Amino acid sequence: MKFDQELADRLDEALLAQPLPADAVAALARWLADPDRGGRYARGTGSHGIDYVPSSWTAIVPWPASLADRSVPGPRTVTRDDVTAVARAASRSDNWIDAFVASQVWGYGRRGYGPGRTRTVLDHSSHEVFTRAVALLRDNGAKAAYENLNGVHRLGPAFLTKFLYFAGLALPGVAGLPPLILDMRLARVLRLHATNVGHDAGHDWAAPIAARIWRDGGWTSHRYDVYLQWMHAINSQLTTEVNGWPTSPDILELALFTGAWHPSGRPPGAAR
Repeated sequence: MKFDQELADRLDEALLAQPLPADAVAALARWLADPDRGGRYARGTGSHGIDYVPSSWTAIVPWPASLADRSVPGPRTVTRDDVTAVARAASRSDNWIDAFVASQVWGYGRRGYGPGRTRTVLDHSSHEVFTRAVALLRDNGAKAAYENLNGVHRLGPAFLTKFLYFAGLALPGVAGLPPLILDMRLARVLRLHATNVGHDAGHDWAAPIAARIWRDGGWTSHRYDVYLQWMHAINSQLTTEVNGWPTSPDILELALFTGAWHPSGRPPGAAR
């Protein structure tokens, strides 16, 4: 099927108008109630940690002083709170390179290609690139900041949104909706959910359009904006319908990333 922007807009409209179905709300409530899963983050996602090997990052300059000494062997853990602390320090100096590096360490974890890709980005960028993105985030919003970074060599959307997410946590305020992480796992949830919503609305073309707009990468700034609108709206729904659901929508991002709910494929007209 040939891509049609008008159909994509209609599918977005249906997606943003439709609350999360009852089975999804129930699944997310179970995740939050489970002390070994979402229960650990009921008071915030700051403790969500990723293991990495500091010695594999020795070629990266600069290196955030608050992260582990790279001469120490073996793995260490970096949490969202750790990266946010680096970002807050960056906000005081208005030099965001350390915050970018910390966000990439957290994002790549123990994946061996992470340091190399991060160095490539740094080799092709100056600190002004990240300072400009943060200024846009503060003054114009996440969509503008995303668009500014989307052309940086070797910096894909999943990793630029990690930087924007932590920068947003460090700023006293941003224009519009605060940024969240968008990666392949999140996009796949939205792809299938949008297909289901489209079928419920009678759009037999929903699947190929959803597959295009919620593909595994290469999302436009418009797509990121739609994602933020949906995530913030659904998180507001969950704070109303799920006892104790946190107000910050990064809990929803973490829940969907860890598989708390995944839409099941349904043919057009099938019951929920």
